[in-house]
Amino acid sequence: MELSVVMPCLNEAETVETCVRKALGFFAEHGVDGEVIIADNGSTDGSQQLARDAGARVVPVSEKGYGNALMGGIRAARGTYVVMGDADDSYDFTSLMPFLTELRDGADLVMGNRFKGGIAPGAMPPLHRYLGNPVLSFVGRLFFRSKIGDFHCGLRGFRRDSILRLGLQTGGMEFASEMVVRCTLAKYDIREVPTTLSPDGRSRAPHLSTWRDGWRHLRFLMLYSPRWLFLIPGLLLMTLGLIGGITLSAGPIHVGDIAFDVDTLAGASAILVIGFQAVLSALLTKVYAMEEGFLPHDPRVQRVIRSWSLERGLVVGGLLALAGLVGLVASLIHWQGHSFGQLDPHALLRIVVPAATALIMSFQMIFASLFVSILGIRRPSHPLVADPAEEAAIVVDAAVQRVRTENGATSADSESMNPAKTA
Repeated sequence: MELSVVMPCLNEAETVETCVRKALGFFAEHGVDGEVIIADNGSTDGSQQLARDAGARVVPVSEKGYGNALMGGIRAARGTYVVMGDADDSYDFTSLMPFLTELRDGADLVMGNRFKGGIAPGAMPPLHRYLGNPVLSFVGRLFFRSKIGDFHCGLRGFRRDSILRLGLQTGGMEFASEMVVRCTLAKYDIREVPTTLSPDGRSRAPHLSTWRDGWRHLRFLMLYSPRWLFLIPGLLLMTLGLIGGITLSAGPIHVGDIAFDVDTLAGASAILVIGFQAVLSALLTKVYAMEEGFLPHDPRVQRVIRSWSLERGLVVGGLLALAGLVGLVASLIHWQGHSFGQLDPHALLRIVVPAATALIMSFQMIFASLFVSILGIRRPSHPLVADPAEEAAIVVDAAVQRVRTENGATSADSESMNPAKTA
């Protein structure tokens, strides 16, 4: 079978029959060997029977959520290619040829673009059309260097085996973003075709929640990009804190009537520590995601890990700790020089704050090095303890084979000793 059209369904009695008939009409018009699958997510309005009567195959999916429903339908699909789309009659299932043409040409994922194909009046709320979708699509392109213009178009086609190979994880609306992101990271052949969006045919409100689902999409994009979530903000904070700390350690800075002194130095120290922690978090997150298969292996990160051994991390951390201890000793000597009496806090803090900062960063470095080493421990490729049931089965099979061999040998001896029978 060439093509499966998968539609997630949750109480779509008003529109599901229309969508099924349109998809089947497309198959008949273009001679496509295809099927329509309704991935039912627990409808209570009779959608299932309406879909069956219209000619679809209904696949019940017990786990709630848009992504779960779609993955249930995709796994049940028999086609080489899959086109997914909502069962609310907002997408035109009679116009799937551009998707199928690109798939036949070798594309792994073909995205619809509603902004190029046309959005009918009333089909998309203004907040989604002019803010939500453009902003989230821009973030996706920025974070993952994708060229897709409409990250959240619900009508898209793909090779079934290519998508199953990714092992997609999300079960909610963010499934749409995960598919594009994971395909981009896997360097799949991704293309885009114009498609239209019409007002859906339902009389009830859509399942989509503007702020909740928008946040889930944005959260997913950030969590899948440690570089933008941790590394870039961390480097900016470190740079700002380091420049401010070095400058203020030498003395106060006056800008007009404003004086930046030790209070600002303490703030710069905090910014430096936060930035350093963010950079370490970027590295740790990337290593963990690579080890678990959430993100593809990055040669640059692997080079950093190879050069940053546990021993080197401990040495760097030890040197930072030594610098901090030297600073604290210097502050004690400074205090002793004043007979352990009252000190000028401005002079003292210029010694203590950098020393405390170095101590904090030393332990961050040491703990991060230990954690990276733990993540790098290889799992054993063979069981540590033999399975007793498996060993027993092997013994029984060997005994049966031995009995069969002995019985065969006995029968052969009997025949050779009975000439009449042999003749």
